Amino acid sequence: MSVRTPGAPAPGAARARATRTKGPESRRPRTPAALATLTPARREALRADCARLAELDDTDFGIRLLGNTPTHETRDEALLHHWATTATEFGRELAAGAPPAAAGHGTRVVEAPGGLDRFLLARYTSRPVPTVELFTDTIALGEHLVDVLGWRDLYPTGALRAAALAHEHAHCLLHRDPRTRRALRDRLGHTALRLGRLRVPGHVAGADELAAHAYAGALCGLGRSPLLLTAALVSAVQALGED
Repeated sequence: MSVRTPGAPAPGAARARATRTKGPESRRPRTPAALATLTPARREALRADCARLAELDDTDFGIRLLGNTPTHETRDEALLHHWATTATEFGRELAAGAPPAAAGHGTRVVEAPGGLDRFLLARYTSRPVPTVELFTDTIALGEHLVDVLGWRDLYPTGALRAAALAHEHAHCLLHRDPRTRRALRDRLGHTALRLGRLRVPGHVAGADELAAHAYAGALCGLGRSPLLLTAALVSAVQALGED
């Protein structure tokens, strides 16, 4: 789960890494307390940027994510809307059928700093053993940002860590279980190739990311999709680089 989700709108401009903010090395955020160094004017500008993000519908984030994913640049917006809503519904349904302990999903969980350097909240690796790595510094920065923005009603304390873990669990399910992966593909209904009566289903790049965000939001009972918070984190990283 990266800080920069493909297509998440950034002011002035959900699996891609964040574009690094240009500037001297010393100006890049290194600690969760970095937001406290913002000038009052920059902090107010950040709040205003994030308030504009919050006015967007979660579906809008999904359409932007898909529209900025390679291979979808020329897709019709109606098709992107269909894929975004379908993948989101699939993720929510997947969460509804998940057992109570699904967020832990029985894989190895490792917590470590270093996420801010790579603009990552968490990542899942299947080898040598299934492992979810949670980046504590990025998560802490996100928690601080929620307080700065007054979004605790949307993201309760600890929600970012839980959502990052659940997000990677969804990717784990899609990676491990061919039936789940096939069910998402069939629901999306994309055709890669058709030869007479033969239809070859196609993969929709980015749909798994949307499903994972929806899964995490539903499983953790969040007021808004994690996509909003990841977009706000992009704004915060930009503000820290410009201040």
